[in-house]
Amino acid sequence: MDPVTIAAVTAGASGFLGFKGSQSQAKALKQLADYEAQVAEQEAILLARRKVDEERQVREKGEKIVSQQRVATASSGITMSGSPLTALAETYFGIEEDALRIQYASEIEQTKKQQDAILARAEGGARASGAKIQGYQSLLQSGSRAATLLG
Repeated sequence: MDPVTIAAVTAGASGFLGFKGSQSQAKALKQLADYEAQVAEQEAILLARRKVDEERQVREKGEKIVSQQRVATASSGITMSGSPLTALAETYFGIEEDALRIQYASEIEQTKKQQDAILARAEGGARASGAKIQGYQSLLQSGSRAATLLG
């Protein structure tokens, strides 16, 4: 084979190898993005569980306070009406308000993690597309070089 043909074949082969490498890179980038998205989704689940536990603890503490209020009222000989009843109602409302704040914070955190997962997948898809395009460019450039050498 003459040197020009060898150079053209080498250019074509290197372009094909570049193309295959870019395709592999695109696949790896997509897999990485999917993994990152799954991690974010699992974090959202863990956050939800943590908030449920936090809400349960707030309710338990609130119930202890309510019990203490009832005992204090009963031991003083006062009936549970009027001001003591109002204080008890305010305690219950406070417990529910705290629980609702925890639920709201949980929803915000979960939404953020779900958006992180969507973003990871979108970024991974964009990076994978970029790698594929780079592979096609490599293939076209090597074909062009080979044609120039042969032509």
